[in-house]
Amino acid sequence: MSTSPTQAAKAAAFHALHTDPGFFVIPNPWDAGSAKILASLGFKALATTSAGAAFTLGKPDGERITTREDTLVNLRAIASVTSLPVSADMEHGYGDSPEDCANAVSLAAEAGAVGCSIEDATGDKEDPIYSLEISVARIKAAVKSARSLPFPFTLTARAENYLHGRPDLDDTIRRLSAFAEAGADVLFAPGLSTREEITAVVRAVAPKPINLIMGIPRMSLTIADAQSLGVKRVSLGSALVRAAYGGFIRAAEEVLEKGTFSFVPATMPYADLNKLFRQ
Repeated sequence: MSTSPTQAAKAAAFHALHTDPGFFVIPNPWDAGSAKILASLGFKALATTSAGAAFTLGKPDGERITTREDTLVNLRAIASVTSLPVSADMEHGYGDSPEDCANAVSLAAEAGAVGCSIEDATGDKEDPIYSLEISVARIKAAVKSARSLPFPFTLTARAENYLHGRPDLDDTIRRLSAFAEAGADVLFAPGLSTREEITAVVRAVAPKPINLIMGIPRMSLTIADAQSLGVKRVSLGSALVRAAYGGFIRAAEEVLEKGTFSFVPATMPYADLNKLFRQ
């Protein structure tokens, strides 16, 4: 009889994905069902998405409306239905202080994650990015919390300049380099989109692995391009949940406005979904 891997085994497998040769895609499910589907397709790890978690609750993303407990409930649901390693999007740690970030790491681990990300965005539109000094202190606390766990918890540090109207590559590199020095395992600057930007970041923080988000506006590169630039892993953020909701909305609009059902042949058969979720 096969048994599910322990959290320690998942953590070791996730760590190895970052340290062994090769490249991987870490897609972002938004609920338990989407997690099971992605696992069945052959991906090696999953990462939660704050946008997906918010959208499933009928809430907007990026406005600090989704609570820490909302995030943990979503994380538990996803981690409980798959044998794959799961990394959690813990946003800004759900608080300003280093202690908040440390708590976010420990709570993510308790919920079943073997890694998580912490970002340097404040949630304040007037002052959207924490100072470098505060940002580094927050990552140091998160790293300390991660290292206190009985398995190799993979911490991703995010520099959010590009998502908040500050496309300052020099400052982004300064922040990522400081996060690397503070002990972060993976570096991530969502919003990078050109070969020049990505290459500069990869070189600046080497040999630390870089996560690149794809499926975003202005991003025309392919996975093959990302590999050739030295990126270690690619995530999709809210792209898949937006694709799912986009198809849902178009189908519902067709029914309402035209009274037709041309979308049905492209849907996954009921029996196939039932079989997949029965596993």
